[in-house]
Amino acid sequence: MRDIEFDKRLDSAPYATIWNLAWPQVVMMFFHFLIGFADVWVAGRISREVQACMGGMSQAMFFFMVVAVALANGSVAAISQSSGAGLPRRIKRFVGLSLGLGLVSGVLIFGLGLAMDRHFLQLLNMPDEVMPIAEYLLQVSLYILPAYYIFTISNSFFRAQKIVTIPLYSMVLVTAVNTVADLGLGLGLWGLPNLGYKGIAWATFGSVFCGTVYNVVMLFRCGLVSMQSVAPWRWIRLALPYLVRVSWPAGLMQLVWHSAYMVLYSITASLPHDSITAMAGMSAGLRIEALLFLPGIAFNFTASILVGHYLGQGQKMQAKRMGYRIMAVGVVIISVITGLLWLVIEPAIAYVAPDADVQAEALRYLAWNMAATPPLLAAMILGGAFVGAGATMYQTVIFGSAAWLVRLPLAYVLGHVILESAQGVWIAMFVSVLVQCSTMAYFYHCKDWYRFTLRKSRSAA
Repeated sequence: MRDIEFDKRLDSAPYATIWNLAWPQVVMMFFHFLIGFADVWVAGRISREVQACMGGMSQAMFFFMVVAVALANGSVAAISQSSGAGLPRRIKRFVGLSLGLGLVSGVLIFGLGLAMDRHFLQLLNMPDEVMPIAEYLLQVSLYILPAYYIFTISNSFFRAQKIVTIPLYSMVLVTAVNTVADLGLGLGLWGLPNLGYKGIAWATFGSVFCGTVYNVVMLFRCGLVSMQSVAPWRWIRLALPYLVRVSWPAGLMQLVWHSAYMVLYSITASLPHDSITAMAGMSAGLRIEALLFLPGIAFNFTASILVGHYLGQGQKMQAKRMGYRIMAVGVVIISVITGLLWLVIEPAIAYVAPDADVQAEALRYLAWNMAATPPLLAAMILGGAFVGAGATMYQTVIFGSAAWLVRLPLAYVLGHVILESAQGVWIAMFVSVLVQCSTMAYFYHCKDWYRFTLRKSRSAA
């Protein structure tokens, strides 16, 4: 009944439906931004070295979260299409299958991460003077990795079912715990022990744990986890290949994309001049820039949900038109937000980074990357449409090619050879986004990406 009512609203008021699905996710992403902002703000009050580590830690955790993001993408495709096709039992079975795979994967990658943590940081060209800090931050983050997997994957279940408020409440909880613990344990406020950078690490641990517990409780309360979630082996043999087929390109994309970011971080860390200032400026700039990613991620999720819903009903042209509609709304909103943020960019940077040299570098970083935000968001939304269709290989190839064939070679040439400064790296990032956006638009408009849709007759039992 809920899906029938949703279909009526979607047909009669598509733009209102887009907004009703998007705004809770925009707010959710804002709270996610506040988590990173609090981490960097507290780190900047401890030392420049701690703040320089934060960017590297973000890239490291993205790497270790690859499988979780992959399974989340696969789950969105399978569950949103199943919802559109009116198959509630298949939804619950995909929930159970994804949770099991997520828990096993989280434990395995936790063990792998502990075994290679220092080697991983060395690949980032982390300077020796900050290596002990970075190693401690990474180790504590790995301890919560299995719970983080369940947290990430379970959020995708709610979104695919168009239940967007539960992930929002979960993120509010995580943000509140992280911020209070950051200030209390990182700076010693409210009589709590002043643990410095160790306090930042344990703040992350506690906040993710609380969010995971909340999500698990809500899965049971919403009926997404029940006895029907335990599927027979016969069904798993049919369903698992589709989930893997959709998930592994999404995971590969995360691996390719974030490994490219790690190489970019390494290029920045090894610049001929002022590498630590460049690293700190990039870290501060990323936290402010993350505010602009919020609508992009929210509309990416919305595109996955609605495109998958239409394809589950067999309405290919409606699905394609919906992708264009979401992209139009998203680009307009992000352009306005970008313009407004630029008006207050200098005090915003000063708030995040007290050091004057770091402020100047962060401003140069943001000048190029904020200009690239509208085309980047357009590419993200089209990528969300591909995820809803199960056509994850398209965005993997396009995003990976833009990163490895355009961004990294150009960043090295401009940063190390021609300009010999971080400015060359920022320019390379801008150019690669333009290539990425134009290529995504071509594939979305001209290629048959509907063929990856899950067939209703398959795995329906």
